[in-house]
Amino acid sequence: MLVALTCAVLLGGCKPEPDPEIARAEQAAALDRQAEAMAAEFDAQFDAGKWDLAKAHGDVLIAEYPDSAAAERIAGRHEEAAAKANEIRETRRLTGLWTYQSQPVGKKEQLSAAIYARENVETDGTSARPVRLIFRDHPEWGRSSYLVLEAGDFDCYKGCKLAVTVDEEKPRSMAGSRPHTDDAIAMFVEDEKTLWKLAKQARVLSIEFPVKAGGKRTASFEVGGLDPERMPGWN
Repeated sequence: MLVALTCAVLLGGCKPEPDPEIARAEQAAALDRQAEAMAAEFDAQFDAGKWDLAKAHGDVLIAEYPDSAAAERIAGRHEEAAAKANEIRETRRLTGLWTYQSQPVGKKEQLSAAIYARENVETDGTSARPVRLIFRDHPEWGRSSYLVLEAGDFDCYKGCKLAVTVDEEKPRSMAGSRPHTDDAIAMFVEDEKTLWKLAKQARVLSIEFPVKAGGKRTASFEVGGLDPERMPGWN
């Protein structure tokens, strides 16, 4: 009787080891469910046209569940969302490079659109400094386009020739002139209408100009984010 009881106790306390195949299958199914849930979030954001969010969900899904059916299924749309998200970010970046101002002049207003060169330029023989391109609409002086330096000066008091390049096109010659004033280190690009037209169609607008320090310098502006509607009189 004692032996039988001991066996019963021993048998009752012994549980069979879990089947590893079943365990692996259950784990795989759980991962698939998690991947599909994330894919559903991706699909929702993609269908709503929220490309940044769709890309983010897709990034996580592909990183955490790279071998899942869900990751394979969204791969094509994820590439599309990533491309559109990058395009939107680039558009925002380019748009943010421009500064628009409105200042009262008597009963009217002066409008301006300004952008800094994408890289500083050495214009005085020492260190590189910012260069600005400005389009101005003044109620009394009319419309003008000009470059502004923070150091050095333009070698253009008697007029000069500028080389203006749109993206990878061949440079074109335009006239420049330095006004006799100490208020600002500025040089007008005389054909402001053409320069504005070029700025509207270009991604990068480069202007080569002579400086008193000797030689010529080039300032390149990422103008692709220009909003022409902010300067209605120019269009």
